[in-house]
Amino acid sequence: MAEKVVMPKFGMSMKEGTVAEWLKRENEPVKKGEPIATISSEKLTNELEAPASGIVLKITADVDETINVGTTLAYIGEEGEDVNDNSEEPANQNSSEGSQGSAAVMTQAKPAAVTDTKRVKISPAAKKMAKINNVSINELKGTGPQGRITKQDVQDYMDSAPRIEEEDNNEEPVISEKTSKAVSVRGMRKVIAERMHQSLKESAQLTIMRKADITELLAIQKQAKSELQSTGSDFSLTLTAFIAKATVLALKKHKAANSSYINDEIHTYHQIHLGLATSLDEGLVVPVLFNADNHSVLSLAENIYSLSQKARDNQLSSDDMKGSTFTITNLGASGIEYFTPILNSPEAGILGVGAYQKNLVLRDGEVQERTELPLSLTFDHRVLDGDPASSFLTDIICYLEHPYQMLL
Repeated sequence: MAEKVVMPKFGMSMKEGTVAEWLKRENEPVKKGEPIATISSEKLTNELEAPASGIVLKITADVDETINVGTTLAYIGEEGEDVNDNSEEPANQNSSEGSQGSAAVMTQAKPAAVTDTKRVKISPAAKKMAKINNVSINELKGTGPQGRITKQDVQDYMDSAPRIEEEDNNEEPVISEKTSKAVSVRGMRKVIAERMHQSLKESAQLTIMRKADITELLAIQKQAKSELQSTGSDFSLTLTAFIAKATVLALKKHKAANSSYINDEIHTYHQIHLGLATSLDEGLVVPVLFNADNHSVLSLAENIYSLSQKARDNQLSSDDMKGSTFTITNLGASGIEYFTPILNSPEAGILGVGAYQKNLVLRDGEVQERTELPLSLTFDHRVLDGDPASSFLTDIICYLEHPYQMLL
């Protein structure tokens, strides 16, 4: 009897998923545990493994089609075996474990090589890019975490490949007409595009900017980081942890900034669940540090490290990325100073962090070298006016400039 391949339940809150790509076609053999498709849910892209060995008899879901959890996507069985669609019974979508028995298992993305069956660590976006450009994955060298191949690795390979030019001593070289390549927007990129557009369309966003003098903070952070490393800790006490603590303390004083505008109502939250925007090869995810107001700077650093590792290892569940009440996004590593972050809808505020720089400033009649951190606060003007938003940002800066207040 043919085995059903169903949409798995990835995370307690997952109700549906989208078929991003079929890795196997109808009438193609497949082995149990071999990736058969990639599934997008929220901002995650994961592989769907075959529940049995055999032939892919029938595929019942199209690429980009959104399917409820437990719904059959394909059938696997013996060659020539009939598939009776009418025999399918509705799956129990209320089960926290999702489909059982012969149901396919959702695993973290480990895309297979395009040209052979050797397993290679590569992001889904990089794999697709290599396939489109006929690049053998086995010739690529990954520079991502644990040797993972990224889109940039594929691009670097194509850029470094020797170009074949036809010699013609008698004619002028012909310059080919520039063309464009259309690529369907799918998976994580599609979700990001929809949510960013929705955020701008449904809120009144305004961004204000200021710098914080973090000269003393960096000295404290450097000393604390060194002492923490001497204990053999797996994580580091980063500047991000102090920024998170300053934000949380300011949110406790300015509760309106810890709000959302929903259906003509302002919802002000009692707990502070901090979203931490994290960039991946495939796009952007925002894991949530729940009850951030209950954590010390050290605890924040540990949890931020854990969430970022889960994000880069593609181990976040949909539940890890829901429920934030305020978000921090950091472009400092890219050298960016100020920018205009887009609200993580329906939140009322998001703090953008830029790259700190050393500047000469006049203090107490003397020219001093100080380190300044650019901050960009985007807020929903339907919830906050300019003055209270400015006061909120001022308090964040006050904590950063007086770091011992965050350690008391």
